Amino acid sequence: MLTRKQHQLLTYIDNHLNIDGVPPSYDEMKDALGLKSKSGIHRLITGLEERGFIRRLPHKARALEVLKKPQNMIDNPPAKGSFEPRIVDGSLDIGMPDAIPASASTTSEDMVALPFYGKIAAGTPIEALRDNSRAFEVPPSMLGRGDHYALEIEGDSMIEAGILNGDTVLIQRTDTADNGEIVVALVEGHEATLKRLRRKGASIALEPANAAHETRIFGPDQVRVQGRLVGLLRQY
Repeated sequence: MLTRKQHQLLTYIDNHLNIDGVPPSYDEMKDALGLKSKSGIHRLITGLEERGFIRRLPHKARALEVLKKPQNMIDNPPAKGSFEPRIVDGSLDIGMPDAIPASASTTSEDMVALPFYGKIAAGTPIEALRDNSRAFEVPPSMLGRGDHYALEIEGDSMIEAGILNGDTVLIQRTDTADNGEIVVALVEGHEATLKRLRRKGASIALEPANAAHETRIFGPDQVRVQGRLVGLLRQY
């Protein structure tokens, strides 16, 4: 998941390479994205490099190589030679598709818009369904590598871990987790729940963080990890 500014910069670099055969200068990137200083460009490039989208070539000035592109850049490539940045509502528009609601499409360079996957019961399991009408903006520092999504907690089974009814949890998408991590677990193919995962021999225990709730034990083929907890948002 890239921030909007990271996506803009990656698209700008890729098009500059395709059209001119060389990457843009830092000044050109700064001006194209409407930033006041080159330090913002350095930060965006570092973020793209850490996520594996670009590589800085050693011993060469302003040498950048695009290693991969987000799917929406692959599905909707601009025509070669037709790239022209546009200013829309006071900000640079480089053709990034509207994959999230319009209210979240003005994400700043310091925020990431995460898809919302509905309510998850932290008590009795329910199926988590994606809500395409909502997205959550969070700082990149709250996230790790890879894809993430947001869920709303329903229930009280994780209150002793500081996870309350109505909280929004940030989940890193993964199908593996270490023993003792809080995960989104899909139980028997249709029930999703947020619990602490414990492996006990060939069995998997899903532990609540509330003495009023019982630990549930399953066979290894009954539970599939769908993500692990990396952050939490709460409104007062």
